[in-house]
Amino acid sequence: MLLPTPAQIKDELPLIFPDRIASWRKEAIQILERKDPRLALIAGPCSVHDVESVYEYAVHLKELSNEINSAFFPVMRIFFEKARTRLGWKGMLYDPHLDGTHDIEEGIRKSRSLILKIAELGIPCATELLEPLVLPYFDDLIVWGLIGARTSASQPHRQLASGLSFPVGFKNDFRGDVDVAIAGILSSRIPHSHIGIDSNGRICKVQSRGNPYTHLVLRGSDSGSNYDPDSIAIALKSLKDHRLDPRVVIDCSHGNCGKDHNKQKIVFKSVVEQAAYNPNIAGLMLESYLFCGKQPLSDDPNFLSYGVSITDPCLGWEETETLLRSTSISLVQKWCSQASMTSP
Repeated sequence: MLLPTPAQIKDELPLIFPDRIASWRKEAIQILERKDPRLALIAGPCSVHDVESVYEYAVHLKELSNEINSAFFPVMRIFFEKARTRLGWKGMLYDPHLDGTHDIEEGIRKSRSLILKIAELGIPCATELLEPLVLPYFDDLIVWGLIGARTSASQPHRQLASGLSFPVGFKNDFRGDVDVAIAGILSSRIPHSHIGIDSNGRICKVQSRGNPYTHLVLRGSDSGSNYDPDSIAIALKSLKDHRLDPRVVIDCSHGNCGKDHNKQKIVFKSVVEQAAYNPNIAGLMLESYLFCGKQPLSDDPNFLSYGVSITDPCLGWEETETLLRSTSISLVQKWCSQASMTSP
């Protein structure tokens, strides 16, 4: 079955405010380069399975952003693909009806429509770059990209990242190996010639220029966390040893919280405390949804609880809101205190 081409989908669902995306990408780059002292905050559900509840979350995040934007640059986590080590639901793009019918064409439309709607609301979006053939459907919308622990060592993903004009974070692998991600950063910063598809869906030669905005994401490992000061210092030294800018983003979920969603709050508070004195920490990632925890994907999606993750467990919105509001105030106060101490 043939799918619509990226050009056809973009014509059907056009981006009518490209200047807004360009402005957000500029802000993201300035934060990564530490020309903007705020922290990037990539927050949202582990995965998207229900458009209505995800949009409701985006509305909450937009309302809160006016209170926290002196400390954070909020970016909505929109993961419409899910990497799988073995088996499992692969995301809304591949199975938008949650019933195994795999209506990928509808999944592409729903995913693009959702990002457009959230961007129109005033929230930039981040996603995991999983299937290279999918990106041409969304490359004009994404403000921040992530390469996951399963694919940081993948040559196609490094080539993909090298052709993008927005920040892309490479995560350390499941063993906690940072060198794999650093190798990905180094590779993606140089030009590549590789095979891809053009806007009309044709196989073509792609010539990338290299992406200077790729960076390291610390996400912990299967055996422990790596958000503590010593682990961050080791990672920063390794980046310097490879002549890379010492910048890291911390993923508060996965290995860093031991897969306990409640412990994300501990990680988040610790990293914000460190970031007040360590400008090399450029941002954080948080798995958060309307309601806490997770639920299994049953045979009948009509029985799913509204606003609860069907993949990794998430913090609920009330907890998230309290956490972001309190840490934002604390962070700004510490920055102001440091500024007053250093002023003549």
